[in-house]
Amino acid sequence: MRAVLQRVAEARVQVDGQIVGTTGRGFLILVCAMGGDSEVQAEKLAAKVAKLRVFKDEQGKMNLSIRDIGGSALVVSQFTLAADLRGNRPGFSTAAPPAEGERLYLHFSQALEREGVPVATGRFGTDMAVSLVNDGPVTIWMDTDQL
Repeated sequence: MRAVLQRVAEARVQVDGQIVGTTGRGFLILVCAMGGDSEVQAEKLAAKVAKLRVFKDEQGKMNLSIRDIGGSALVVSQFTLAADLRGNRPGFSTAAPPAEGERLYLHFSQALEREGVPVATGRFGTDMAVSLVNDGPVTIWMDTDQL
Protein backbone atom coordinates (compact mmCIF):
# COMPACT_ATOMS: atom_id res chain seq x y z
CA MET A 1 0.00 0.00 0.00
CA ARG A 2 1.05 3.56 -0.57
CA ALA A 3 0.19 6.56 1.54
CA VAL A 4 0.92 10.24 1.81
CA LEU A 5 0.63 11.57 5.35
CA GLN A 6 0.23 15.27 5.96
CA ARG A 7 0.51 16.55 9.51
CA VAL A 8 -2.48 18.85 9.90
CA ALA A 9 -4.04 21.27 12.33
CA GLU A 10 -7.35 20.30 10.72
CA ALA A 11 -8.73 18.70 7.57
CA ARG A 12 -12.07 17.85 6.03
CA VAL A 13 -13.48 16.09 3.02
CA GLN A 14 -16.69 16.96 1.20
CA VAL A 15 -18.82 15.06 -1.29
CA ASP A 16 -21.40 17.05 -3.26
CA GLY A 17 -20.90 20.00 -0.91
CA GLN A 18 -21.57 17.93 2.22
CA ILE A 19 -18.86 17.31 4.81
CA VAL A 20 -18.40 13.54 5.19
CA GLY A 21 -15.25 13.45 7.32
CA THR A 22 -13.17 15.79 9.48
CA THR A 23 -10.17 15.71 11.76
CA GLY A 24 -8.48 18.13 14.08
CA ARG A 25 -4.80 17.89 14.98
CA GLY A 26 -3.34 14.76 13.45
CA PHE A 27 -2.97 13.38 9.94
CA LEU A 28 -4.67 13.63 6.60
CA ILE A 29 -3.78 10.29 5.04
CA LEU A 30 -4.18 9.72 1.30
CA VAL A 31 -4.01 5.97 0.73
CA CYS A 32 -3.89 3.61 -2.26
CA ALA A 33 -4.04 -0.17 -2.32
CA MET A 34 -1.75 -1.62 -4.97
CA GLY A 35 -2.36 -4.78 -6.96
CA GLY A 36 -1.31 -7.80 -4.88
CA ASP A 37 -1.73 -6.02 -1.54
CA SER A 38 -3.49 -7.80 1.31
CA GLU A 39 -4.61 -7.18 4.86
CA VAL A 40 -0.99 -7.71 5.93
CA GLN A 41 0.14 -4.55 4.13
CA ALA A 42 -2.85 -2.57 5.45
CA GLU A 43 -2.07 -3.59 9.04
CA LYS A 44 1.67 -2.94 8.60
CA LEU A 45 0.95 0.55 7.28
CA ALA A 46 -1.50 1.29 10.12
CA ALA A 47 1.01 0.20 12.76
CA LYS A 48 3.74 2.38 11.23
CA VAL A 49 1.45 5.42 11.00
CA ALA A 50 0.35 5.07 14.63
CA LYS A 51 3.98 4.95 15.85
CA LEU A 52 5.49 7.57 13.52
CA ARG A 53 7.02 10.32 15.67
CA VAL A 54 6.53 13.54 13.72
CA PHE A 55 4.69 15.71 16.27
CA LYS A 56 6.61 18.22 18.38
CA ASP A 57 7.45 17.61 22.03
CA GLU A 58 7.95 20.30 24.69
CA GLN A 59 11.37 21.15 23.22
CA GLY A 60 9.97 21.57 19.72
CA LYS A 61 11.53 18.33 18.41
CA MET A 62 9.55 15.85 16.31
CA ASN A 63 9.43 13.17 18.96
CA LEU A 64 5.75 12.33 19.53
CA SER A 65 3.34 10.01 17.71
CA ILE A 66 -0.25 10.73 16.80
CA ARG A 67 -1.28 8.56 19.76
CA ASP A 68 1.01 10.52 22.10
CA ILE A 69 -0.74 13.79 21.24
CA GLY A 70 -4.27 12.34 21.28
CA GLY A 71 -4.61 13.16 17.58
CA SER A 72 -6.91 11.74 14.96
CA ALA A 73 -6.76 10.93 11.25
CA LEU A 74 -8.80 11.62 8.15
CA VAL A 75 -8.24 8.77 5.69
CA VAL A 76 -9.04 9.41 2.03
CA SER A 77 -8.69 6.89 -0.79
CA GLN A 78 -6.55 8.08 -3.69
CA PHE A 79 -5.85 5.60 -6.48
CA THR A 80 -3.72 8.18 -8.29
CA LEU A 81 -0.86 7.34 -5.90
CA ALA A 82 -0.39 4.32 -8.18
CA ALA A 83 0.41 6.57 -11.17
CA ASP A 84 2.80 5.20 -13.77
CA LEU A 85 4.48 8.26 -15.27
CA ARG A 86 6.45 6.73 -18.13
CA GLY A 87 4.39 8.72 -20.64
CA ASN A 88 2.68 12.08 -20.47
CA ARG A 89 -0.67 10.58 -19.50
CA PRO A 90 -0.46 8.67 -16.21
CA GLY A 91 -1.59 5.06 -16.08
CA PHE A 92 -3.08 3.49 -12.97
CA SER A 93 -3.04 -0.22 -13.81
CA THR A 94 -0.86 -1.04 -10.78
CA ALA A 95 -3.62 0.07 -8.38
CA ALA A 96 -5.76 -2.69 -6.90
CA PRO A 97 -9.09 -3.26 -8.69
CA PRO A 98 -11.85 -1.05 -7.23
CA ALA A 99 -13.56 -3.68 -5.05
CA GLU A 100 -10.24 -4.85 -3.64
CA GLY A 101 -9.03 -1.27 -3.22
CA GLU A 102 -12.13 -0.33 -1.24
CA ARG A 103 -11.86 -3.41 0.97
CA LEU A 104 -8.21 -2.69 1.80
CA TYR A 105 -8.86 1.04 2.29
CA LEU A 106 -11.52 0.19 4.86
CA HIS A 107 -9.31 -2.48 6.43
CA PHE A 108 -6.49 0.08 6.80
CA SER A 109 -8.88 2.57 8.42
CA GLN A 110 -10.13 -0.07 10.87
CA ALA A 111 -6.59 -1.26 11.62
CA LEU A 112 -5.56 2.33 12.40
CA GLU A 113 -8.51 2.61 14.78
CA ARG A 114 -7.41 -0.64 16.46
CA GLU A 115 -4.00 1.04 16.92
CA GLY A 116 -5.76 3.66 19.06
CA VAL A 117 -6.16 6.45 16.50
CA PRO A 118 -9.66 7.89 15.97
CA VAL A 119 -10.41 7.78 12.22
CA ALA A 120 -12.79 9.61 9.90
CA THR A 121 -12.95 8.71 6.21
CA GLY A 122 -13.89 10.06 2.84
CA ARG A 123 -16.10 8.10 0.44
CA PHE A 124 -14.39 5.55 -1.76
CA GLY A 125 -14.87 5.98 -5.51
CA THR A 126 -16.41 9.45 -5.39
CA ASP A 127 -15.16 12.88 -6.37
CA MET A 128 -14.12 14.53 -3.14
CA ALA A 129 -13.05 18.03 -2.17
CA VAL A 130 -10.32 17.83 0.46
CA SER A 131 -9.36 20.86 2.56
CA LEU A 132 -6.55 21.02 5.06
CA VAL A 133 -4.42 23.29 7.17
CA ASN A 134 -0.89 21.92 7.01
CA ASP A 135 1.07 21.88 10.23
CA GLY A 136 4.73 22.50 9.50
CA PRO A 137 4.27 21.57 6.72
CA VAL A 138 5.22 17.96 7.34
CA THR A 139 4.48 15.52 4.51
CA ILE A 140 5.64 11.89 4.55
CA TRP A 141 5.39 9.40 1.67
CA MET A 142 5.13 5.72 2.64
CA ASP A 143 5.11 2.47 0.68
CA THR A 144 4.76 -0.85 2.49
CA ASP A 145 7.26 -2.36 0.05
CA GLN A 146 9.85 -0.10 1.68
CA LEU A 147 8.89 -0.44 5.36
